[in-house]
Amino acid sequence: MPEAWSAKRERQYQHIKEGKREQGASEQEAEEVAARTVNKTRAQEGESREADRTSLEDKSPSERGGERSHSGAEGRTKEQLYQDAKRQGVEGRSQMDKEELRDAVEDR
Repeated sequence: MPEAWSAKRERQYQHIKEGKREQGASEQEAEEVAARTVNKTRAQEGESREADRTSLEDKSPSERGGERSHSGAEGRTKEQLYQDAKRQGVEGRSQMDKEELRDAVEDR
């Protein structure tokens, strides 16, 4: 458990992870989904020092209720694709539209 996570967030992480495993996700995928969900919730509730704009402005995971799940890149917003491209060091990302960002992120 990361030091910043409270016992409540650790329980939330375990619950989400177990649910994803029951749905047939791999251990790695279940851990990633659980960690992203917990971190986004922490950001939206002001529990983290840093938060990316997408985490703060997008719907909370509980509001979204699986919306965009299992849809791959098509489900991500342009801002989310831009942030992924930024993390991957994609050059020219600021001039790309959503489809170009999707292609650039998927190609890496």
